[in-house]
Amino acid sequence: MKGPLFYSKILLFGEYGIIQDSKGLSIPYNFYNGALKREVNRSKEAIKSNENLKRFVSYLETLQDEQPELVTFDLATLKNDVATGMFFDSSIPQGYGVGSSGALVAAIYDKYAQHKITVLENLTREKLLKLKMIFGQMESFFHGKSSGLDPLNSYLSIPILINSKDNIEATGIPTQSLEGNGAVFLLDSGIVGETAPMVTIFMENLKDQGFRKMLKDQFIKHTDACVENFLGGDIKSLFANTKKLSKVVLNNFKPMIPEQFHGIWQKGIDSNDYYLKLCGSGGGGYILGFTQDLKKARVSLKDYKLEVVYQF
Repeated sequence: MKGPLFYSKILLFGEYGIIQDSKGLSIPYNFYNGALKREVNRSKEAIKSNENLKRFVSYLETLQDEQPELVTFDLATLKNDVATGMFFDSSIPQGYGVGSSGALVAAIYDKYAQHKITVLENLTREKLLKLKMIFGQMESFFHGKSSGLDPLNSYLSIPILINSKDNIEATGIPTQSLEGNGAVFLLDSGIVGETAPMVTIFMENLKDQGFRKMLKDQFIKHTDACVENFLGGDIKSLFANTKKLSKVVLNNFKPMIPEQFHGIWQKGIDSNDYYLKLCGSGGGGYILGFTQDLKKARVSLKDYKLEVVYQF
């Protein structure tokens, strides 16, 4: 048995900001994917995934008891499938900010939710918000607090524009140009990041008035501008604003950037060869990079593994 594939995602802009109502832009990343599976000879990873699923099922049972109006599942079938060895077979790296738990949540909802909202429907804003709310509650099992955006992206497999907490829409992004010099890329930090501790640090920082002011006047302002520039295809402004954003992140989100990357982060800002930003919550995993000249960025970052996500 093997279920449909659910893909990883990349939040191009909006990490942390969307908690405070900034704009955000999330795109599917089809390089990684996962699917629910059952097979006789299971690997160690499959057994571990199955154990995780057992805990997740208990959580979903409680969720359904507490909020039956939000979502209900075919729990009998789900429990039986998990009891007979079902697991989530995934190539999505965990703790890398590309939505490993999101894809699992999407797969479970797709197969076991009752009266589910499907991709084929006319996806009104109300339906998108309802899905986001359901997914947020489901994914909270993994992160403590979730916006629901990762599973939403994985489930729908289309770019999603976040205008604010209560205003999200499916969107189109400019067509890729594989001959283009400009690129968005992933840089592998080689460290597994954990979302929950990073979110805790951020929530603590929010208690500080100066931090809140920086967030509103700089971080959210530049994030919103980047989203508008990217969707509008205004590459010149996009890079000017990404540079500003990269500086703000380096100065104010240091705990979220692995220490050995502080130097190359600054080097990108100084040389203009590339600009780095957080991919997901940070603390490890991938770092997101933007460059107007991919060849230059590759030379500058020759000691690191670069994965191109999008070219323009």
